[in-house]
Amino acid sequence: MSHKRIPKRKAVIAAGSVVALGAAALILPNAMASQNGATEGAAPRTLKAADASDLASQLAEQLGEAFAGAYYDTGKQQLIINVVGDDNNIILAEKAGAVARQVDNSTAELKSASQTLKAEATIPGTSWAVDPRTNKIQVTADSTVTGARWDQLESTVRTLGSGMATIKKSAGEFKTFAEGGDAIFGGGARCSLGFNVVADDGAPAFLTAGHCGVATAEWSDAQDGAPIGTVDTATFPGAGDFALVRYDDPATEAPSTVNTGEQSVEIVQAADAAVGQAVIRMGSTTGLDEGEVTGLDATVNYPEGTVTGLIQTNVCAEPGDSGGSLFTADGSAIGLTSGGSGDCTIGGETFFQPVTTALTAVGATLGAGGAGAGAGEEAGAGEEAGAGEEAGAGEEAGAGGDAVGGEEAGGEEQVGGAGDQAGEEQVGGAGDQAGEAGDERGDGADDGSGLGHDQ
Repeated sequence: MSHKRIPKRKAVIAAGSVVALGAAALILPNAMASQNGATEGAAPRTLKAADASDLASQLAEQLGEAFAGAYYDTGKQQLIINVVGDDNNIILAEKAGAVARQVDNSTAELKSASQTLKAEATIPGTSWAVDPRTNKIQVTADSTVTGARWDQLESTVRTLGSGMATIKKSAGEFKTFAEGGDAIFGGGARCSLGFNVVADDGAPAFLTAGHCGVATAEWSDAQDGAPIGTVDTATFPGAGDFALVRYDDPATEAPSTVNTGEQSVEIVQAADAAVGQAVIRMGSTTGLDEGEVTGLDATVNYPEGTVTGLIQTNVCAEPGDSGGSLFTADGSAIGLTSGGSGDCTIGGETFFQPVTTALTAVGATLGAGGAGAGAGEEAGAGEEAGAGEEAGAGEEAGAGGDAVGGEEAGGEEQVGGAGDQAGEEQVGGAGDQAGEAGDERGDGADDGSGLGHDQ
């Protein structure tokens, strides 16, 4: 059978029509070049986040060793480029439409410092990523890093110097977000479907977290239900946290959408993340939430092993959200929920596998109306799977956009579990449905929500 579902009340929101959710646009404080030693140049261009990411890639190639990272100012919609070296490099960046900022640490120096951390401080419960806004490495230790392990980490950071790295404590514990539950089920665990895709041979498939893929080979859209998909490849730990699951029925319709409750967001492309970029995630445990990207190429030392190349955010997540969708309001697929610390009450850090990297690794593509992205109509965890008709694990919940984690933001204010708050704080269709997703989620979290233990 095709697993196609006809939603009872659902409308697809065209890309770009999702209204900004909650406290979306954050203006980065005093981050302009004029306050950081850059010379005046051409007026910076107003850019969408995806365009800013593309421009950053182009300038990284043109500037070479002078390029020292970049980030996106959501409030002003400008790309900030960090530059080392002479004014000619700054002028080049400004002519391209970016705001140029002269900094001390080069990319090579930051990478060298990261290698030192890898060699001397690969301790479970730690992570590090370059923060281009400070031009330093942000090292984070969770609540399990104490005593001699904390001393070792602190000593290593100290040797790098205060101008190269900073360290902070997280109240939670770094862990992958997969536990018994709903959305998609396999081997006594539950995870979330991230995005529907087309495999290299044209067959329908979906992406989820690698730690889910290595846990069991077969996944169902209902607890104790018949398998609907089989793991084709999975990476975890190591260079990423992603898995490709092929639908067992080649006739499965797997639309390129993310289910947010009553409505679905159309996914039109995969895009690289940019620091400062506003992102949205849908979690079958925590509902709809939002935040921003805070770091790229993050290294996380989970109890199961080290994972590299992740996106760091302040969007929370909880057990069951693993593998779920991180996307933007204009319909760009950004990431798959990996893990983090804390929850959607106390906050924390959450890490995501970049979608672009996963697609390249498995040879898949996002579908254009066919096998494609989020929580597709038929991709999900089943109409009654989750906590409500369309809620977290709703109609298409698990298998798609419903699956993600909440906002966890290293101690930043959370938008709630995702449901009630999300619905109230969001403007537009996505908000209302999100709220519903949360309400239903609250009552049915065990029976199909993302990351919580039901066993």
